Amino acid sequence: MSSVVILSGSPTANSRLNAFIQASCEKLAYSGIEVKTVHIAELPAKDLVRADFQSEAIQEKVNWVKEAQAVLIASQVYQASYTGVLKLFLDMLPQKGLHNKIVLPLFVGGSMAHLLAMDYALKPVISALSGRHILAGVYGVDKMIARVDDGFEMDDELHQRLQQALDELLFEMRWREAAAEKQA
Repeated sequence: MSSVVILSGSPTANSRLNAFIQASCEKLAYSGIEVKTVHIAELPAKDLVRADFQSEAIQEKVNWVKEAQAVLIASQVYQASYTGVLKLFLDMLPQKGLHNKIVLPLFVGGSMAHLLAMDYALKPVISALSGRHILAGVYGVDKMIARVDDGFEMDDELHQRLQQALDELLFEMRWREAAAEKQA
């Protein structure tokens, strides 16, 4: 079974970023993809800050990334970059931790002024981790995601862009699987 890991770099549990994560989980699961989500802020802070590579909790999540075909990297934009919590976890991945993975960035920011944060802040780190297949990503502005009683709701335009990005991810995953079967 194909698998995807979502890395949530949100330092808070009730973030608008959850709209991306929830919608992604639903679509991928509906498509028969196994989805695991790492809420990085829930990992032991001491282990992350001290880069404790022996931490069982962190190693379990690093192994999820190793085993996944694709990784969705989700973060809010703070100070024109992704969150520090996300950086701490990315630092725990092996040097080639994203080798041969399809990577889809998902960012939420306060304004369109930080639209390029994925390109200038995150993509160089993905490349440093040997990630070579980086999809364009989806950037949303806070005002495009409304808080509702049972969670969050994206406006139509943002929802459509996320669905298109997930369709591209699924296409790439299926293409890789078909190519691997052909070679076998």
